[in-house]
Amino acid sequence: MSQDASSDWWPSFIDGLIALTGFLGTGQDRMSIPTDKTKTPTPALQQELLRLDNQLCFALYAATRAITKTYREKLGAMGLTYPQFLVLMVLWETDGITISEIGRRLMLDIGTLSPLLKRIESMKLIIRAKGKEDEREVHIWLSQKGKDHQDAALDARRYVACRLDISEPEITALRAELRDKVSQLSHKCAGTPAEAVEE
Repeated sequence: MSQDASSDWWPSFIDGLIALTGFLGTGQDRMSIPTDKTKTPTPALQQELLRLDNQLCFALYAATRAITKTYREKLGAMGLTYPQFLVLMVLWETDGITISEIGRRLMLDIGTLSPLLKRIESMKLIIRAKGKEDEREVHIWLSQKGKDHQDAALDARRYVACRLDISEPEITALRAELRDKVSQLSHKCAGTPAEAVEE
């Protein structure tokens, strides 16, 4: 990691990933927070829980910023922003899908996705086409220029993995854990407010 401003994000990033993947150590942690859900947090504990450095959400936010910034170091040469890169990745995986399917895959609403697609289309990377069975559906296809970006994209992915010093098996395990936690957010917390604070 270069010694620039982005390095300030990494302590929170690492703490967040350690907490998320369940590898908290004993005796050497930055924070020591009880996990007994039957106890109401004391005022001191409540204050500790609200410290910025103890927030998983901030660690993930910081991680996203740092990783996206690192991707931009490679994507800039391709003339792409990170969101544009994500759209192309979806199409490299499944070309010719509908706009709504792209939005579903990227968790983007149509208001956010439409201008993004227009910009990529203006770069001659994609082609729009009406559906053969239902003309109300618009399908997005990669142009040859869009397809040609794949090798550079793979290089960008390898670059980020190298900067993170992380192996493919580690990426797979961490990705699975993150997806599980994101899925868990769709379920309501069954505990009391006090218990929810200590989750």
